[in-house]
Amino acid sequence: MKRMIALWRGELPLERAFWDWAVAGGLAVNLVTTMASLLLLTADRVVAALVVGYALAVPYNLVATVGVWRSAARYGGERCWADLARAVTLVGMVVLSLT
Repeated sequence: MKRMIALWRGELPLERAFWDWAVAGGLAVNLVTTMASLLLLTADRVVAALVVGYALAVPYNLVATVGVWRSAARYGGERCWADLARAVTLVGMVVLSLT
């Protein structure tokens, strides 16, 4: 939980926030929730599928996006990398949240 709070505050290095939390974590969380949602849909449990598919994944996506955004603001390297990390994370998390 401490790491997630540090992520939210933008206290993690941009590389860790982006690769560990947005890319790896985002793919893992969204893959698991999508698969669980599909299994629930096949069992005609529509409400449970919506809860699993969105109520679990979207908050994670929001925290990861905010964390990368804030970490990018503190990034000491070239601005183009910080801006690219922000853009890729924002687009990726929006796409993953809508699917």
